[in-house]
Amino acid sequence: MGDYLQILVLITISAALFWFGYRLFAGKLPAFAQHRKSQPIKQKPRNPLAAPGDPQVCPICSSKLEKGDLVSTLAFPSITGGRDRPMHIRGCMHCIDGYMERSCPVCGALLGCNDILVARLFERPRRRSHVHVLGCSICKRTLN
Repeated sequence: MGDYLQILVLITISAALFWFGYRLFAGKLPAFAQHRKSQPIKQKPRNPLAAPGDPQVCPICSSKLEKGDLVSTLAFPSITGGRDRPMHIRGCMHCIDGYMERSCPVCGALLGCNDILVARLFERPRRRSHVHVLGCSICKRTLN
């Protein structure tokens, strides 16, 4: 008799887990998950006085970066063997996700999601590295 009761409990638990997984992955979420999914993300107010060249400011959307916020970049090896390296800048988490307007600090063109900034990274010993923005993928394309 104990084996039948144990099998019945296991079947009931597996049916409940199957039902919950089906509801979760079929798009019909339970009420607690629908409430969280439908609410928009609230933005913190950004400092409107931040300029693209200031420290801890995203060069694409000019939003002041909080502690722990990073700018998505890709630095390549040096071509000349010196201390400067070519670099691509995608932006911070606010402008990559589409919450902030993206613009080039050199030409002022509005950037799309796939557009990047072309820059040079100067690595200096015993000091912070320096980044010099040359332009975006739009204005650098027109120069070539």
